[in-house]
Amino acid sequence: MKIVAYARVSTLDQDPDLQFDALKRAGADKIFIDHASGTVRDRPALIKCMAFLRKGDCLLFWKLDRLARSVIHLGQIAEFCNKGGIDMRCITQPIDTTTSTGKLLFNILASFAEFERDIIVERTLAGLAAARARGRIGGRPKGWRKHKQVEAVA
Repeated sequence: MKIVAYARVSTLDQDPDLQFDALKRAGADKIFIDHASGTVRDRPALIKCMAFLRKGDCLLFWKLDRLARSVIHLGQIAEFCNKGGIDMRCITQPIDTTTSTGKLLFNILASFAEFERDIIVERTLAGLAAARARGRIGGRPKGWRKHKQVEAVA
């Protein structure tokens, strides 16, 4: 039996060390780390992690929303593990799919992870709309127009 761990941070400037250290202390034999949004399903390290798992192994993760942000995706991961004889355990939340209570908690917390992601999206869109209403337009600055380039070269 191996303890196979998965960690994820959303952006390249975030540091996965907190998760990595906690997973190591919890006995992880192998750790896979992604730098990607939890809404992206085809994360390279997650795919490798799932392919690495064998019957009798334990999938260890720091927090449920680090594994995925959608109830459907979390359910697919749980079903894969269940069918493959793979246990799932979380370090920061009382999730242990070897127990009925752990399975229930998994499903409840999966809903909260998706809800949290939806709230983040709503706040972001509201903030962008408010900024646009005040005349602020986001995005990269536009490139120089041809006549500005000519002036600069001259």
